[in-house]
Amino acid sequence: MFLFKTYAGIIRYSTFFDFFKIVWASGSTLIVLLGLNFISELILGKPVYLYPVLFLFFFISTFLMFFFRMVTKQLFRMFRDSKKDPSKIRIAVIGVEGESVSLANAIIHNPGHAYQLAGFLSARPDSKKAMLLGHKIYNKQSLLRNDHWVSQFDAILINETMPRPKMEDWTALALDKGLKILKAPNVNHTKEEGIIGGIRPLQIEDLLDRAPIKIESEEVKSRHYNKSILVTGGAGSIGSEIVRQVAQLDSSLIVVVDQAESPLHELKLELLERFPNQKFKFVLADISNLYRLEKLFEDYSFSIVYHAAAYKHVPLIEDNPHEAIFVNIGGTKNLALLSRQYNVDRFVMVSTDKAVNPTNVMGASKRAAELFVQSLQDSSDNTTKFITTRFGNVLGSNGSVIPHFRKQIAKGGPVTITHPDIIRYFMTIPEACELVLQAGTMGNGGEIYVFDMGKPIKILDLAKRMIKLSGYTPDVDIKIDFIGLRPGEKLYEELLTDNSTTIPTHHEKIMISKDPLMEFEDIEILCKQIMRSAIKKDGLQVVKILKIIVPEFISNNSEFEILDKTPEYEVYQ
Repeated sequence: MFLFKTYAGIIRYSTFFDFFKIVWASGSTLIVLLGLNFISELILGKPVYLYPVLFLFFFISTFLMFFFRMVTKQLFRMFRDSKKDPSKIRIAVIGVEGESVSLANAIIHNPGHAYQLAGFLSARPDSKKAMLLGHKIYNKQSLLRNDHWVSQFDAILINETMPRPKMEDWTALALDKGLKILKAPNVNHTKEEGIIGGIRPLQIEDLLDRAPIKIESEEVKSRHYNKSILVTGGAGSIGSEIVRQVAQLDSSLIVVVDQAESPLHELKLELLERFPNQKFKFVLADISNLYRLEKLFEDYSFSIVYHAAAYKHVPLIEDNPHEAIFVNIGGTKNLALLSRQYNVDRFVMVSTDKAVNPTNVMGASKRAAELFVQSLQDSSDNTTKFITTRFGNVLGSNGSVIPHFRKQIAKGGPVTITHPDIIRYFMTIPEACELVLQAGTMGNGGEIYVFDMGKPIKILDLAKRMIKLSGYTPDVDIKIDFIGLRPGEKLYEELLTDNSTTIPTHHEKIMISKDPLMEFEDIEILCKQIMRSAIKKDGLQVVKILKIIVPEFISNNSEFEILDKTPEYEVYQ
């Protein structure tokens, strides 16, 4: 006993490891006694103990010690289960494999938390009437037919490593049965005591998130290694993630430009803590200020420019079209011309799917910016590779629909949707930025890269699922109101224009869009005209010129629809 410390474990937490220690302890005792018998036979001619007695002692002692532990463990479990705390959440763990058992053990063996194991759920047909860790295994098909079984627990627990289709399937079942859905961290990468703290409610992002993409990390790293990088809009959702990813590529300097003071300060504090060995420069500046930008290009000799700064909120820009001209067109023009002037190796512009067949000023201004950037590629004396990336909505970006819905649900509703049929594409911020870096690395100049956005999502379905995930019933607990399309808003977004075609690349998630081009001299003249109109705050004239630059721009649900019915445009010269 002292040698193998069979007394050291807590009896109610005995495992098969303790059983093996008992076997080793009893077995070693048997071996010692057999040795004494052998010596006694050599010296005295007879054994000290009868051999059958020794073996009987071994089996009886082993059985009794094991039986005592198992009975004590079971009695403790029965006593604990008889004292069920109604305030605790009764959890059904999904699956009966090793990771599921580890989750269940963490719940059982770590007291003081808010959860109580109520059983297991399995889709395996052979799981009927089976038990695991003293708890019943409920078969999925039986669960669908028997609501009484559903009443035995309050929530299901999903492991982080569960395949997405399986997670979707169990989530649909739980939402249909009115159960909460919890998600546990990867048990293979988390200590048992940390598993409980990592359990959280399933978020809509968990269901919309997609499989990790593969980027050519070595090529991307070599492109950025020991280079001076400029990121505009660096405190925004996309810009800040680009900065975080570039900070891992051993660049010599990353200059982060943004006009939003507080977000830039918060990002500075985060980055200096996370990347103490990376050199940063944080610049508070407006990209429409040419002279401010020129000083930066003079001082830092940038190799790569990531241009993510833009005004993006459709209704606000529809009311203030001149501001989109100053920033989305004028700011892009400033950065692109400076990149050419100072021989920047690569200029990578972040665009949007709203630039495709635009129905609003914001989208049209981004399309005009795309055209200007593309036109510079073949301009005289240019050595810079001008590259454009175009994608749809990103999950969790500032002002996007998911955080907005989450706030409305937290307030008790209503959740407001512009139209029951509106659909949108979504991708995660890290995925979008990884593809931006990949496209910027592979580009030869003049391309518009479009990303595989997956399947579009109906916003009404998104809202209903978010309400259910929050534990409410749509249109019962939380009302859904349809408020009508906002000025300039589309029912659906596109990644390609009517006149464009796509060319595949060696990366399965990235394609090249072949869109109509404009000559640099032509678009430069139009940009000067539209800037003059914007300075005069003449919104109607601004949009008139914008419709010349982007002829596919047809206003929708906007005061500027009248311009589409006007046969001729009067443009200030």
